[in-house]
Amino acid sequence: MALKRMDNVGIVVEDLEATVDFFRELGLELEGRGSIEGEWAGRVTGLGDQHVEVAMMRTPDGHSRLELSRFLRPAVVADHRNAPVNALGYLRVMFAVDDLDETLARLRTRGAQLVGEVVDYQNIYRLCYIRGPEGILIGLAQELG
Repeated sequence: MALKRMDNVGIVVEDLEATVDFFRELGLELEGRGSIEGEWAGRVTGLGDQHVEVAMMRTPDGHSRLELSRFLRPAVVADHRNAPVNALGYLRVMFAVDDLDETLARLRTRGAQLVGEVVDYQNIYRLCYIRGPEGILIGLAQELG
C-alpha cells in the first residue's frame, strides 16, 4: 500500500482568532472550525480528558491544510516558539507566494517580523523566514522566472 497524501500540519496556538486572521491574510481559506472533546479524542492523543478548539485552513489550490489548535484542557506544557531555525523537531511551514514583497507588506500589518533577510537563491527563488502570530516560524518562497 502506498502513501496517499500528507493531510495537514498542526500548530498549537494561544490566540486562535488572531492566528486564523493572519493565515487568511497570507491567503489560506478557513475550511472549518470546531471543538473536539471527549474520551475518544483523549485516546487518540494520549492526553486523556481534553478539549480543543480547532480551525482548519486550506491553501487556495486545495491540496494542503494547516490545522490550528487551541487547547482549553489540558494546559499547554511546552513552548518552543522562539527556537532558532536549527532546532530539533518540527519547526516551520513554507508557503509559495506570487509576490514576496507584497506578501511581506501585508503580513507586517498583522505583526509579522522578518527573521533574517530576503535572499535570492541562484535566481530560482526569493526566500525568507518570518515570525508570525505567537512567534510561529514561517517560510515564504517566490519562484523567479
